Amino acid sequence: MTNTDSVQPIASLAQQALKPQEVEPGGIYLVATADGRVERVDLTGPEHTGEIARKTGRTIVRDAASFLTYWGKHHDDASEIYSDVEQLTVTAVLDAHAADTPGFGEHHLHLALRRTKAWEEWLALDGKLVEQDRFANFLEDHLPNLVEPDAATMLEIAQSIKATTKAEFQSSSRLQSGERKFAYTEDTKTSAGTKGDLAIPEVFKIAVPPFEGADAYSMTARFKYRLEHSHLTLGFKLEQPEERARAAFADVLAAIAEDITTPILNGTPA
Repeated sequence: MTNTDSVQPIASLAQQALKPQEVEPGGIYLVATADGRVERVDLTGPEHTGEIARKTGRTIVRDAASFLTYWGKHHDDASEIYSDVEQLTVTAVLDAHAADTPGFGEHHLHLALRRTKAWEEWLALDGKLVEQDRFANFLEDHLPNLVEPDAATMLEIAQSIKATTKAEFQSSSRLQSGERKFAYTEDTKTSAGTKGDLAIPEVFKIAVPPFEGADAYSMTARFKYRLEHSHLTLGFKLEQPEERARAAFADVLAAIAEDITTPILNGTPA
């Protein structure tokens, strides 16, 4: 047999070795390439098997009802819940460690309460003194939040404030009714300027939902003013708004705790 005759069977065997071979998903294979290398082929991933090994991810919800719905679908006996009153958040670790076996801790449920626009707007003006026109417009824009005096009364007050934006204020006094009265002169260019009084309650109450989907919580607002060089600026100071937010958060926790048996831990997960 010549050298040429002996090479052909060897080449044929090599070609047979390189023919495609059927493989099954779920395994790891070593494949010889035509250039003599060996490649590792991993077919264990979900894109090959159509199955996910375990649940992972971080789901964010905005209210207690949504939290309970997701929790009810995915929790097990080892799942844990943590609350953080400073951040106003509730976090569940759905695949947490069990007492005798470790968990992956990679499947989280996060309740992140979102402040309402009205709440943010009241807090933005809290403690500030602004021009009469801006203060009056603010009251008109937030009439649904005003409860005492009622919205109709506060609308009249806002309109009175607007009507005196060009007046020169002379003095301030407190009435027995609890109102603050400001004496003003509308026209100081003549000796017989038009005079009048502007009365504003020293205290009024509002009701605002702190979070989306939450009930409205009442707060007392104390009227503030500055009378300087006949110029009047107005504002208010809310009494303990953060305490009202904490109370609303406590009610959210109570709503969650009412429908589950897992204790809610105070803190944050690792």
